[in-house]
Amino acid sequence: MTFAQFVGNGTTGVIGVLNTIVIPVIFALAFLIFIWGVLNHFFLHGGEDGSREEGRQFILWGVLGMVVLFSVWGIINMLLSTLGIAPGV
Repeated sequence: MTFAQFVGNGTTGVIGVLNTIVIPVIFALAFLIFIWGVLNHFFLHGGEDGSREEGRQFILWGVLGMVVLFSVWGIINMLLSTLGIAPGV
Protein backbone atom coordinates (compact mmCIF):
# COMPACT_ATOMS: atom_id res chain seq x y z
CA MET A 1 0.00 0.00 0.00
CA THR A 2 1.39 3.37 -0.99
CA PHE A 3 1.06 6.55 1.00
CA ALA A 4 -1.39 7.96 -1.58
CA GLN A 5 -3.61 4.87 -1.19
CA PHE A 6 -3.42 5.15 2.60
CA VAL A 7 -4.40 8.82 2.57
CA GLY A 8 -6.96 8.23 -0.18
CA ASN A 9 -9.43 10.76 -1.50
CA GLY A 10 -12.93 11.83 -0.49
CA THR A 11 -14.30 8.28 -0.42
CA THR A 12 -11.31 6.03 0.29
CA GLY A 13 -8.46 5.84 2.78
CA VAL A 14 -8.09 7.94 5.89
CA ILE A 15 -9.70 11.00 4.29
CA GLY A 16 -12.67 8.90 3.23
CA VAL A 17 -13.18 7.56 6.75
CA LEU A 18 -12.99 11.06 8.21
CA ASN A 19 -15.35 12.53 5.60
CA THR A 20 -17.95 9.76 5.66
CA ILE A 21 -17.93 8.51 9.27
CA VAL A 22 -16.12 10.68 11.82
CA ILE A 23 -17.25 14.16 10.74
CA PRO A 24 -20.97 13.26 10.41
CA VAL A 25 -20.90 11.65 13.88
CA ILE A 26 -19.36 14.79 15.40
CA PHE A 27 -21.95 16.97 13.61
CA ALA A 28 -24.72 14.73 14.98
CA LEU A 29 -23.36 15.01 18.53
CA ALA A 30 -23.19 18.82 18.31
CA PHE A 31 -26.76 18.89 16.99
CA LEU A 32 -27.96 16.60 19.80
CA ILE A 33 -26.31 18.88 22.38
CA PHE A 34 -28.16 21.81 20.82
CA ILE A 35 -31.49 19.94 20.89
CA TRP A 36 -30.91 18.90 24.52
CA GLY A 37 -30.32 22.54 25.41
CA VAL A 38 -33.53 23.62 23.66
CA LEU A 39 -35.50 20.96 25.50
CA ASN A 40 -33.98 21.95 28.86
CA HIS A 41 -34.49 25.65 28.29
CA PHE A 42 -38.04 25.67 26.92
CA PHE A 43 -39.84 22.44 27.78
CA LEU A 44 -38.31 20.55 30.70
CA HIS A 45 -38.08 21.65 34.32
CA GLY A 46 -40.80 24.29 34.19
CA GLY A 47 -39.60 27.62 35.50
CA GLU A 48 -36.50 26.54 37.41
CA ASP A 49 -33.87 29.19 36.76
CA GLY A 50 -30.93 26.80 37.18
CA SER A 51 -32.25 24.39 34.57
CA ARG A 52 -33.05 27.21 32.17
CA GLU A 53 -29.51 28.56 32.53
CA GLU A 54 -28.07 25.09 31.94
CA GLY A 55 -30.25 24.75 28.84
CA ARG A 56 -29.05 28.13 27.59
CA GLN A 57 -25.44 26.97 28.00
CA PHE A 58 -26.14 23.77 26.03
CA ILE A 59 -27.74 25.82 23.24
CA LEU A 60 -24.76 28.16 23.13
CA TRP A 61 -22.16 25.38 23.07
CA GLY A 62 -24.15 23.38 20.53
CA VAL A 63 -24.36 26.32 18.13
CA LEU A 64 -20.70 27.26 18.65
CA GLY A 65 -19.67 23.64 18.10
CA MET A 66 -21.58 23.44 14.82
CA VAL A 67 -20.14 26.76 13.60
CA VAL A 68 -16.59 25.66 14.38
CA LEU A 69 -17.16 22.25 12.79
CA PHE A 70 -18.58 23.74 9.58
CA SER A 71 -15.70 26.22 9.40
CA VAL A 72 -12.96 23.64 9.92
CA TRP A 73 -14.66 21.19 7.55
CA GLY A 74 -14.82 23.86 4.84
CA ILE A 75 -11.20 24.90 5.32
CA ILE A 76 -10.01 21.30 5.17
CA ASN A 77 -12.02 20.60 2.01
CA MET A 78 -10.58 23.75 0.39
CA LEU A 79 -7.08 22.59 1.34
CA LEU A 80 -7.73 19.12 -0.07
CA SER A 81 -9.03 20.49 -3.35
CA THR A 82 -6.02 22.83 -3.56
CA LEU A 83 -3.67 19.86 -3.11
CA GLY A 84 -5.55 17.88 -5.74
CA ILE A 85 -7.08 15.42 -3.29
CA ALA A 86 -10.59 16.70 -3.93
CA PRO A 87 -13.19 14.86 -1.89
CA GLY A 88 -15.49 12.78 -4.03
CA VAL A 89 -19.20 13.26 -3.75
